[in-house]
Amino acid sequence: MAQKTRQIHVGPVAVGGGAKIAVQSMTNTDTRDAAATLAQIRALADAGCEIVRCAVPDMDAARALADICEGSPIPVVADIHFDYRLAIESIAAGVHKIRLNPGNIGSDDRVKAVVQAARARNIPIRIGVNSGSVEKSILAKYGAPTPEALVESALYHASLLEKFDFYDICLSMKSSSVPYTMRAYQLAHEQTDYPLHLGVTEAGTEYMGTIKSAAGIGGLLALGIGDTIRVSLTDDPVKEIYAAQAILKAVGLNDDGVNVVSCPTCGRTRIDLIGIAKEVEQRVAGIHGKKLKVAVMGCAVNGPGEAREADLGIAGGDGVGLIFRKGEILRRVPQEELVDALMDEIAKYEA
Repeated sequence: MAQKTRQIHVGPVAVGGGAKIAVQSMTNTDTRDAAATLAQIRALADAGCEIVRCAVPDMDAARALADICEGSPIPVVADIHFDYRLAIESIAAGVHKIRLNPGNIGSDDRVKAVVQAARARNIPIRIGVNSGSVEKSILAKYGAPTPEALVESALYHASLLEKFDFYDICLSMKSSSVPYTMRAYQLAHEQTDYPLHLGVTEAGTEYMGTIKSAAGIGGLLALGIGDTIRVSLTDDPVKEIYAAQAILKAVGLNDDGVNVVSCPTCGRTRIDLIGIAKEVEQRVAGIHGKKLKVAVMGCAVNGPGEAREADLGIAGGDGVGLIFRKGEILRRVPQEELVDALMDEIAKYEA
């Protein structure tokens, strides 16, 4: 990162201060149903989620967090709006972080009560501002939920916690506009050292939501901005984790597992490169714990040379292909055997 933020801890997960980028998601089950919520949390954890957030709309949901926190394999965040009592009950239930905008819960006494509970359990608070939550006075000042308005709102909420000497804070300033989101986080990065939770809100369904998140989150991470991320998709939350991991890999912040690179095909391609590339990507998806770059190229003449930085790869010919390692050809293989041959070489390489 260009500038280190201060560090907070969400359970055992460090956020900010140069720690690796933590991947988050949010359950979409009824939090009052602890069994269903835990089942989804476990699926998210298996996919690589490191922090999970649960909506807390009422006191029954807050109380259910006790069982959820006890059974969760990853830290749990309580998402609170308006009612400070829900925050206090959630903290008592054992959550590892609160998501709450203190300006929305009423008097200083209520803010102080939440701060005291959070401090006693040594848990941080995330202030989450989006384009629909900016205060009327700030909207009047800027005329719209501009990046400047988002940041001013977030810092206003932070000041309400700072009033009680509480600085265990994380900030987010999300917009459904990618340019607004990016500018807001850039401004926050310049104005504060609080860790930043990145995301594009209301990003959409899997296809467009992933693209918007890759542009916004990935662009910020490439600039050295951001400490933890959540990809928001109108879909199964597990898909958010896969998208987040792909974004981290694309910007060079996650080198675990196999990174597949492949050429876009052209008129020289004489094998089913698209099908082969998809099969390779599927078959290596479960490989973790080792950094490995695999290339799937369509041209037997130029492929090994173009992908000489890859550890292993395929270069296609006319119904056949070459298996190569570090740009050096190992052997020639019929098309139908190429993926199996590549997987054999990956197994040898891992060993």
